[in-house]
Amino acid sequence: MRAFEYHSPDSLEQTLTLLAGPGQAQPLAGGTDLLPQLREGRRPADRVIDLKRVPELNALTYDPARGLWVGAAVACYRLCHDPAVIQHYPGVVDGAHVIGAVQIQFRATVGGNLCNASPAADSIPALIVHTAVCHIAGPAGARTLPVEAFCVGPGRTALAPGEILVAVSVPPPAPHFGAHYLRFIPRNEMDIAVVGAAAAVTLAADGRSFVAARVALGAVAATPLLVPEAGAYLAGRPVTAETIAEAARLAQAAARPIDDVRGTAAFRRHLSAVLTRRALERAVERARA
Repeated sequence: MRAFEYHSPDSLEQTLTLLAGPGQAQPLAGGTDLLPQLREGRRPADRVIDLKRVPELNALTYDPARGLWVGAAVACYRLCHDPAVIQHYPGVVDGAHVIGAVQIQFRATVGGNLCNASPAADSIPALIVHTAVCHIAGPAGARTLPVEAFCVGPGRTALAPGEILVAVSVPPPAPHFGAHYLRFIPRNEMDIAVVGAAAAVTLAADGRSFVAARVALGAVAATPLLVPEAGAYLAGRPVTAETIAEAARLAQAAARPIDDVRGTAAFRRHLSAVLTRRALERAVERARA
């Protein structure tokens, strides 16, 4: 590991000033991805900027009218054990809960998981189906971006030079809303998803038909993938095994997987349908509950 300066600012303004300085600056939210990359020389850094003391980046709040606000440096452990998040956003908890082991979750953050931009990231499909929004700050001011547009390639995000992810916001869930995320991994825990699938549904008051739905996949394309065709197909249709199976088929058709050491493209296509179906079924159960 090459030597670097370490900074621990206590304001967003100081953070942006450090990011704008000469050389390569790397923000550190939890460090569970960044530190191994620094050791292996895969990510250069003249300065590492620790974000854990910046108030805006460590805020975790829920308001019934405004929804959920998750600062980019909020640890997964806080998210997974917050009563309001557990009650209203179980799909988000599903994704954060499987990021590493408990020890990792005390440091790892959803913001860091987003900014690492792995196609197999666990938190991102769940955030996509919850219509989450990224809040970004930089030299040109503040802007927002839908989560599904944040990752632009493996390890690459839509952040411009000098910009930083401040937080992710999630709107309040509608009545009769349910969501779920699940993945397939070769081992029982602490592995990278071969395929991940997330689904969110809003049902009619009697629970018999879909009002709206969103489906997203992980590890089957260069970025986590929203499948708008599946959600559009379900809207207005009855909640039946047949409609769910067709939505799963549409998700499978949208997948663009590759062969690698964790699975073949054909296996990933098969899993895309299986996991989408299961995620939808579980989301329906939660919506009815």
